Amino acid sequence: MQYFIPLRKIIPRKQMKNIIIASTSTLHGGDYLDYLLPELKVHFKDCKTILFIPFARPGGISYEEYTSKVALAFGKIDKNVKGIHEFEDVTKAITNAEGIFTGGGNTFLLVSQLYKNNIMKVLADAVKGGIPYLGTSAGSNICGLTMQTTNDMPIIYPPSFQTLGLIPFNLNPHYLDPDLESKHMGETRETRINEFHSFNNAPVLGLREGSWLDVKGDAIVLKGDLTARLFRKNLLPIEIDSETNVNYIK
Repeated sequence: MQYFIPLRKIIPRKQMKNIIIASTSTLHGGDYLDYLLPELKVHFKDCKTILFIPFARPGGISYEEYTSKVALAFGKIDKNVKGIHEFEDVTKAITNAEGIFTGGGNTFLLVSQLYKNNIMKVLADAVKGGIPYLGTSAGSNICGLTMQTTNDMPIIYPPSFQTLGLIPFNLNPHYLDPDLESKHMGETRETRINEFHSFNNAPVLGLREGSWLDVKGDAIVLKGDLTARLFRKNLLPIEIDSETNVNYIK
């Protein structure tokens, strides 16, 4: 007599986004990533090694120098770091990564390199699939719908301004309020964002130094001690308190 054992239905584990989107890597007077390390220890708790994407290359330093700087910071929470430039197959490096960090620098250069290496969509899919991600500055800019609200100079022309689309709005990291004591009569960040809205509809969240977004699944929570400034086309900007879930911004 034969016995048939019914196969157990395998239900795929639901993945959710697990992202920290930080305005900056370094606060005034502090060391690289120091203010975020307690958060990062939890964020990357299941990761032994972090894949670092150094393509923004701040100040023209080499990929090796930039990766060493990041490794020094992550060493404080017992994490190893390996630069994506050390891999022959950058696509596999992303899909096999335990955790990913994209650092700051020039957003135009970063986006150009992601497209040149054909990994913009690969990176987006990996992070949407649940790989823990950290972005700072330029690495945060690319988390939005487009890179068009970066503060950086257009030193190189990327094939597209479209970025990862991990959140349903754009970001302006390093957001600065107007200095009312200054005699400089030039444009402010608010002026620049209003100019963006003359031709585009996407909301823009201005992240001040020391603020970050903690993305867990569909929740997008503002963290840090400061408020963030939300700009929407044809509406007055508003301040958003820390610990607010901003997933309603669309």
